[in-house]
Amino acid sequence: MASSDLSSPNLSATGKPSFRLGSIWLAVPGVAFLLIFFLWPTVHILVSAVWGDDGRFSSKALFSVFTSSSYSRVMATTFTVAVQVTVLCVLISYPLAYWLSRHSARRQRLLMMLILLPFWTSALVKNFAWLVLLGRNSNFAQFVTSMGGAGDRLLFNRTVVLFGIVHTLVPLCVIAMMPTFNQVNKSLLSAATTLGASPTQAFWRIFLPLSMRGVATAGLMIFVTSLGFFITPSLLGSPRETMVGQLIIEQINELQNLQQGSAFGVVLLVGAIIGVILFDRIFGLSGVAGGSGNSQPDDRVRRFGLWLCSRIGNMLDPVARGYRDTFRGLPGSRLLGAYSLLVIALLLVPVVAIIPMAFTSGSFLAFPPPGFSLRWFETYFASPIWMAATARSFGIGLACAALTIVVAATVAFAVVRSRSRLAGAIFIFFMSPMIVPHLVISIGLFYLFAQMSLIATDIGLVLGHSVIATPVVFIVVLSTLRGHDWRLDDAALTLGATPRRAFFRVTLPLISGGIAAGLITAFLISFEELTIALFIGGGLVTTLPKQLWSDIFLQINPTLAAASVVVLGVVTVLFLLMEVISYWRKPA
Repeated sequence: MASSDLSSPNLSATGKPSFRLGSIWLAVPGVAFLLIFFLWPTVHILVSAVWGDDGRFSSKALFSVFTSSSYSRVMATTFTVAVQVTVLCVLISYPLAYWLSRHSARRQRLLMMLILLPFWTSALVKNFAWLVLLGRNSNFAQFVTSMGGAGDRLLFNRTVVLFGIVHTLVPLCVIAMMPTFNQVNKSLLSAATTLGASPTQAFWRIFLPLSMRGVATAGLMIFVTSLGFFITPSLLGSPRETMVGQLIIEQINELQNLQQGSAFGVVLLVGAIIGVILFDRIFGLSGVAGGSGNSQPDDRVRRFGLWLCSRIGNMLDPVARGYRDTFRGLPGSRLLGAYSLLVIALLLVPVVAIIPMAFTSGSFLAFPPPGFSLRWFETYFASPIWMAATARSFGIGLACAALTIVVAATVAFAVVRSRSRLAGAIFIFFMSPMIVPHLVISIGLFYLFAQMSLIATDIGLVLGHSVIATPVVFIVVLSTLRGHDWRLDDAALTLGATPRRAFFRVTLPLISGGIAAGLITAFLISFEELTIALFIGGGLVTTLPKQLWSDIFLQINPTLAAASVVVLGVVTVLFLLMEVISYWRKPA
């Protein structure tokens, strides 16, 4: 049988993977894309932070980050908030993810839809909704005041900033945990209880240790993401809650101090790298990546973790027994379900609340609105500024989806079909944009695009959005390809089909659902991306999120709510379309 490189693994005579290229050559364009638009700009930031405008080495900007009391305070706030958000997200998300993992695949999909909808809804829209819902004149604030609380001080403090960031990132935390939770063999828990262990001991001694890989993945993603957060502290926080992302935007966009902005970016990048190292030390890099790497957690850490889980299980077992004896009519599973449904409802609050605000008859935003009117939608659709921003977001989103799917799908195909040792390195490289804060990527692209005259251009925005979307789409397509039965392709080749014909007649139709999901994912990421637009837009090219961001600080009126509902509508339609595609791809 004549077979191509696409179906023949590159094995040496010893049966081990070789360094022959084979199908790995398909990854060359994608690797080149990230080398140019991700790795090189990131390295350039490191150089720019210690290289003055006069072309000489200068560490003044970098040292000022630690010697200036105001800068040091912002850095301390940023990393403290990141750690607090990580801990809170894991603690809140773990019971929800555990509860979801106990349901059937069909019910999981239905419940995950309610979690994924706020996940795909723009953080800008959600925080804007909280700004109204928790405002001094809101019904909730008045209720808190009537109960003797400080209803006029719900906003602009550390507590509400933590709440806003955690609310935004809990869905991401649950999504990161679920694959590992679903892979835990539930029959092990039944076996443990059969052998005399209580349900509490079975959970702490078996399920929790086996689920730690998912906890590690979620924790690392939340920590890195929260480091670069600037939307929530800008809208809901006071100057005391200023985070480094706000300083970076101020230094580069307002003060034009590129070196100082790069110095802040370096600190963020180093913080993210330290986070990766710590998670590697505690959990093992393969656990964090969810892959099959060789890095394993320290054996002493592993033994201590198992001992601690055992001790906690033993201590909590009497408490659980007392609960079951006291509340015989309320099983623990019902309590867990009530908690999970409450968390899901809270996630949906700003998504649902923003809709009636857009239909208000008043001139100011309030919830509930005083009356029904379409005037603010008429204002939105009659505004050339809003229409231009909306059209540009659609155009850039479509172009980003097309570019990203080509880059991500070819590399995913190369990684799946190749047995070369290069495949593992390429996988890690394509995942690396996920562990670099988006602000750092934006700064690097700002430098690069300034040299290429791509600042304030649609092409620059498409390239920047594609860098952000590539690792996510890569994972979507990679999981689809790994679930594909490649024996069907081999059968087609055996029956005389050429590799090209086999791909277009067999492979592509079977993986089309994953490709469509990747396209929609890339569009959604681009449509809601604000960070890239703040830097690459140059203040001249405005996308819909950028226009929302500008108007929130210039004039808060119900037109913002109408625009937010448009964003929410687009996201909801595409999200539901992606879920329909996913439903038909998965077994019931």
